[in-house]
Amino acid sequence: MSRERRDAIQDLLDRRERARQGGGPDRIAKQHAAGKLTARERLQVLFDADTFNENLTFVTHRCTQFGMEKQSIPAEGVVTGSGMVGGRLVFAFSQDFTCAGGSVGEMHAKKIVAAMNDALKCGAPVVGINDSGGARIQEGVDSLSGYGRIFYANTLLSGVVPQISIIAGPCAGGAAYSPAMTDFVIMVRGTSQMFIAGPNVIKAATGEEITGERLGGADTHARISGNIHFIADGDAEALAIVRRLLSFLPSNNLSDPPAVPLDDLVVEGDPRVNDLIPEDPRAPYDMRQVVAHLADQGDFFEIQREWAPNLLTGFARLGGMTVGVVANQPQVLAGVLDINASDKGARFIRFCNTFNIPLVNLVDVPGFLPGVDQEYGGIIRHGAKMLFSYSSCTVPKLTVILRKAYGGAYLAMCSKDMGADRVYAWPTAEIAVMGAEGAANIVFKKEIEAADDPKALHREKVEEYRREFANPYIAASRGHVDEVIEPKDTRRLLILALNALKAKRETRPPKKHGNIPL
Repeated sequence: MSRERRDAIQDLLDRRERARQGGGPDRIAKQHAAGKLTARERLQVLFDADTFNENLTFVTHRCTQFGMEKQSIPAEGVVTGSGMVGGRLVFAFSQDFTCAGGSVGEMHAKKIVAAMNDALKCGAPVVGINDSGGARIQEGVDSLSGYGRIFYANTLLSGVVPQISIIAGPCAGGAAYSPAMTDFVIMVRGTSQMFIAGPNVIKAATGEEITGERLGGADTHARISGNIHFIADGDAEALAIVRRLLSFLPSNNLSDPPAVPLDDLVVEGDPRVNDLIPEDPRAPYDMRQVVAHLADQGDFFEIQREWAPNLLTGFARLGGMTVGVVANQPQVLAGVLDINASDKGARFIRFCNTFNIPLVNLVDVPGFLPGVDQEYGGIIRHGAKMLFSYSSCTVPKLTVILRKAYGGAYLAMCSKDMGADRVYAWPTAEIAVMGAEGAANIVFKKEIEAADDPKALHREKVEEYRREFANPYIAASRGHVDEVIEPKDTRRLLILALNALKAKRETRPPKKHGNIPL
């Protein structure tokens, strides 16, 4: 090898090493002191060993104003590329806070969009790790243009390949909109914050005083705003959540979700399920226990656990097949549907439909939550999202009515009329226009008012209504329920139904898209 060639190769290696060093040892040490991994360390944890292939390493900014012509930003403050996660292709970008605070400029955004476009062409998921001080002010409108191109790419990829975001540091202003447009958002507790206007801006504009953590920390977004889906205690846990999430998802909208063959699976009845629901129809219980008895190995990967906890959403496997679970939670607000639960359910249903994931709906719902705040907040519009989502959903839909299924909420939890392919009911199911107490007050009003002991007669009529009109056999006789089943057989029947419906094909009238009541 000639000296010139050796020098050229050494120059390449030196340039590559400078890029790998990011902002340098001092800034890397500061990143570690804050409890954060560096951009490249995060990618090493995410991808299978030795599979990550970096791209556009030597891209640099073109800004010549405000002293930027003298400033070199290694890798333009973001590491992009592809690799294997669980043996499947995934694209990713990881913002480098040690380089100009991970600020987004024209070329920084160009690298992100290039990774997203590659994912679109290859039909592979995208993982974005956000750790940025925001727009690169020195680049002015070019920085804003970069954000715009990222948002546009998010929209093009939506519904084609899964998009997952990690908020691993600051994510403020317009930067917050890109994660919000992705399918799942994971936030690291204590080291990340996300908001449109920070505490100082809010104080100047409204006089309100609040800390950055209370305004835009992980717990706030998980419990109050509902902007995120998972909280992680550290970068490594956030990346482990991504890996587990991807294990349930297909690579794109033309693929089926990954299945896990279970050679030793024995689909037998589980007598314990017969006793999961209390005898008292008003008594609460934890729906997660029901899900655990139905899912393979009791494994339920819950989504948005802290927000709208009266509705459970998440992924499980039945007979090795990935399913999306939507279930009322009687332990919280008796499992009613309210504004937040409707939004949570509708978005999850639409995601599952987009990526060919069958839905299993577990129903124990007394209705929609009454109240002035709910009405003023638009419960009609928000509740309609559930109806719209199920009706437009073409994947296999299996519904099990465990106990209460009243009024519009019975429909909104995917009744036969909303397109459910199979509706099973336990013998404890109560399917009616309204609860037995309210119905008795209307149907037997005159008899109760004329009785010597109205309270006693009311109790008697409530039981009569529940026994004669709210039982599952009335609905079964009209074909609204396919089968009334013994609870212990639920898992077996769901697995059989999923296998039977694998070849399901259902079309909709040609159109650009429906107009969901947003």
